[in-house]
Amino acid sequence: MLAINGVEDHIHILIGMRPTQSLSDLLQDIKSGSSKWINDNKLTKRKFAWQEGYGAFSYSKSHVPNVIRYIHNQEEHHRKKSFLEEYEEFLKKFEVDYDRRYIFKEPE
Repeated sequence: MLAINGVEDHIHILIGMRPTQSLSDLLQDIKSGSSKWINDNKLTKRKFAWQEGYGAFSYSKSHVPNVIRYIHNQEEHHRKKSFLEEYEEFLKKFEVDYDRRYIFKEPE
């Protein structure tokens, strides 16, 4: 892991991966392990669970310092823009076709 930070409704993680590693397996491990830890330590009033799915974007090594800076400044960044606005911008920037019904849902 190169960087991690989050706000109340999501986290950003920057990970260096090898081509033989499975992103879906890694995210399953992260989500299940962190959910178990949060619930075992009773950090929420209700049972905690991540939403289904995730967003993943790749960056070249030359972009790593900027991505780390971006991740470390989440609180400031989200004073100006919601996660949903940010996520849709990423999808458009990376030219990912999507249906808004199937992306991030606001926490209940």
